Amino acid sequence: MKIRNFLLSGCLITALCSCGTSQKENLNLTLSKDVLFDKVKGAWAGQILGCTYGGPTEFQYLSTIIPDSVLIPWGNGEIKKWFDGGGGLYDDVYVDLTFVETFERCGLDAPVDSFAAAFLAKEYPLCHANQQARYNLLQGLPPHASGYWKNNPHANCLDFQIEADFAGIMSPGMVNSAVGICDRVGHIMAYGDGWYGGVYVAAMYSLAYVSDDIEYIVTEGLKVIPRESRFHACMTDVINWHKQYPTNWKKCWEEIEKKWGTNDIACPDGVEVPFNIETYVNGAYIILGLLYGQGDFEKTIDISTRAGQDSDCNPASSGGILGTMLGYNRLPEKYKAEMVIVEDMPFNNTVSFNKGSELSYGHALQMIEKEGGKISGSEVKINFQKPVPAKLEISFEGLKLDKRVVVDNWIANFPPIEFEGTGAVIKGELKGENVPEEYVAELEVYFNDKLIEVCKLPLKYNHRKHELFFNYVQPYDKYTVTCKWINPVKGADIWVRDVITYTTDK
Repeated sequence: MKIRNFLLSGCLITALCSCGTSQKENLNLTLSKDVLFDKVKGAWAGQILGCTYGGPTEFQYLSTIIPDSVLIPWGNGEIKKWFDGGGGLYDDVYVDLTFVETFERCGLDAPVDSFAAAFLAKEYPLCHANQQARYNLLQGLPPHASGYWKNNPHANCLDFQIEADFAGIMSPGMVNSAVGICDRVGHIMAYGDGWYGGVYVAAMYSLAYVSDDIEYIVTEGLKVIPRESRFHACMTDVINWHKQYPTNWKKCWEEIEKKWGTNDIACPDGVEVPFNIETYVNGAYIILGLLYGQGDFEKTIDISTRAGQDSDCNPASSGGILGTMLGYNRLPEKYKAEMVIVEDMPFNNTVSFNKGSELSYGHALQMIEKEGGKISGSEVKINFQKPVPAKLEISFEGLKLDKRVVVDNWIANFPPIEFEGTGAVIKGELKGENVPEEYVAELEVYFNDKLIEVCKLPLKYNHRKHELFFNYVQPYDKYTVTCKWINPVKGADIWVRDVITYTTDK
C-alpha cells in the first residue's frame, strides 16, 4: 500500500491507495448535468429499493444472521404492495423528504426552526428518537434540545442515521457542507453517536458522487467523525476486520456481534434483550454491505439485510450510497422495473420519488455554486472538500445499568422500586377505550417522596411520549420510585412494562 499526497482545491490530501494510482487521479470532480441527475436519482432509488428488500425481515432477526436458506422475496409489485399497505415501511424516506421539501420552500439557509416546524407538522407514524423529538417539540422544547440525551432516551438510536441521506445527496463531493446540514437538522432528534450515524452516512453519499472506490468512500467518510467517539471506534473495527477477513462477511459480522452487539445504556427497548437499534451496530451493518458487496448492488443490500436487526433501513443506506456511485441507469433492471410502477406516487404525506429526485438535483446544483464550484453549460465542477472532524459529543456519559425490573401490570398495581444510583426509565403506555383522543394523562413520579416530574401522556398515538418517564441526572443516592396518576378517566388506563434503573461507572 502506498501513501500519496496531492493538492485538490487548495487542500493537501493524503490518500492510501493500493492500486498504484492516487485518489486525485480517481476522483471525478467534473460531471455532466445528466450524470449528476442520474446519481441523484440512483441515490433515492437505492434507498427505496434497499428498504423494500429488507422490509419483510425488519427486526425479525436479532443478534443473528438471516440464514442463506431464508429466501428474501422480490417479485412483481414488490414496492407497490408496501405503498398499498399504508407506506409505513418507508419512515426513513418520508422523513428524509420532509427536509428536502423544507429546503425547497425556505432555501439553502433554512434555519433549524423551519425543519422542526415541518417535521412537527407531519402526521406520519414515528418511533424511538423521532417520536420522542416530536413529543418534546409539542411540549415546547426548542429544536436544538429535543434530541439531547437528557431529554431523549433514544438520542443514540439510528433515527437520524436512516434519514440523513438528503444532506449527502445535495452535497456532491462537499462532505463538510453535508455535516453542516446535519448539524442543523440532526440534533432535532439525535445527539452523540446517534447524530454521528447520520453524519457518516451523509459523508459517504457525498463522496459517492466523486469516487468509484467503495473502500475510499467508507474510510474517507469516517474522517468526519471524531476519533474519540464510540461510533468511530466501531466503524474502525469493521474496516479492520474487513481487511483481516476480506472474503468472509459472516466472520466480520461475528466480530461485530462479539464486541458491539450488547447495549444496556441508550435505548430502553434494548436493555437485556437482543434487540439493538443503536447507530453503531446498525451503522456497522451498512458498511459491512458496502465493503463486502464490492460494488454489486444486489450483493450489497443482501449482506446489509442478512446482518439482521434493522434489516430494512441498513440496506436502504448501503443501497442509497451505492446507488449514488453507480447512478440510476446502472442499477439492475429487475429493481428499476419496480421503481417505475411507483415513481410518481407520493410517500406518506410527502412527495414522490421522481419529485424528490428533481428537488434534490436542484439543491445539489445550488450547493455546488454556493460552495465555490462552477456550473457551465452542460457540466458542473465540484469544489471538493477535505473531510474535517465534527465536534465531539458524548451521550449518556458515565451511566451504567443498575437493573431492569419487569412490572407488566396496570399503574394501580405499580410496586415501589428500590435502587441505588442516579436515575430511572419507566416503560409503558396509556391505553383508552371510548376516551376522547385529546385526553392527556398526568402521572406524578416520585423518588423518595420527592416529585421528580408530572409526566404528560397524550392518548393520541402520534403525540405519545415514547416512555412514561425517564430521568438520568439525580444525585447518586438510594431511592424508592413510586407513581401517582392524578387525573384518571373512565375507559383509560396506564400499562407499565418495565422499570430500568441506572447508576454511574464511578
